[in-house]
Order: sequence, then C-alpha cells, then structure tokens
Amino acid sequence: MNRTEAGDLERSRRGGFSIIGRRGGNMDAAYLSAISALAGSVIGGLTTGFTTWVSQRSQARAGMVAHDLARREDLIRDFILAASKTYGDAIVNSDPKMPELVDLYAMISRMRVLSMPKTVACADIVMRSIIETYYAPNRTVADLRELVKTGGGVDPLKDFSEAAREELRAFTTV
Repeated sequence: MNRTEAGDLERSRRGGFSIIGRRGGNMDAAYLSAISALAGSVIGGLTTGFTTWVSQRSQARAGMVAHDLARREDLIRDFILAASKTYGDAIVNSDPKMPELVDLYAMISRMRVLSMPKTVACADIVMRSIIETYYAPNRTVADLRELVKTGGGVDPLKDFSEAAREELRAFTTV
C-alpha cells in the first residue's frame, strides 16, 4: 500500500471521505459541496436577474404603448372638438376663421405622424367638407332640421370617428 492509499484509508477512518479525481488527486467532499453551492447561487442569481430584466422590459413597453395611446386619444378628441366647432361656424357663416382652420391643419399634420393612413384620409375629407361649407349658402335652423330628417350632410365627422375608433381598437390589441 502506498502513501496515498494509506492517507485515504486514514481519512476514511476519521470520517473525512474523499473523492478521487481524474488525475488520481484527491478532492475533499467539502470542496465539492462548496463548488456546487456557488454554482447553484450563480445560476439562481442569473435566473432572477434575467426574469427581472424581462419583466421590466415588458412593463416599459406597456408604459410606452399606454403613452402613445393617450397621445392618439388626445389628438383625436381635440380634432373632433375643433372640427365640430368650425363646422358649426361654417354652417351659419360665410367668412372662414383662419386661426381655427390653421389649428385643424396642424392637427391633421400631427395625425400624419401618429395615426394610420385611413384616419388621416378621413380627417382630410372633414377639412375639405368644412371649407366647402364655408362657401356654401348659410343655413338656418329650419334647414338643419330638414337635413337631420333626411339624414344627409349633417355629420361630416362620422367616417373620421369610425376610422379613429378602429385605429384605437387595433392599437390596444398590440
């Protein structure tokens, strides 16, 4: 029996078991469990870090989508309000209010950046309708009543509103 075997035998008698490595060297069981514990801690830490990163990334994306949706909703709401007021003015007046028209054109330009092409096209149609209404003969309340009864020409924002609703619905499902 050589010295290594004698040492192994003595250690096993004392209760200190050893594991013989590939090259014939001894590796104490305490080292093996320490290395296993460290490897487990590293893997656990990496897993936790990766999970946190994925969670924060999805939360950031959800925040950006919510912000973009709010911007679109605000722009659509502002356009509907401004276009409604301007259209109402165009029905009873023949003198266009340039600041109001410029504001509408500015909103349409913002829509070109933020909105879908169908929504922008409908906004352009609303704008043209408002300008044509300014140059049409002024209408009275009795004329408006007849238009409502026949269902024609009173709501130039109907197609725009439907296109905007479709866009917002599509945007929320993303």
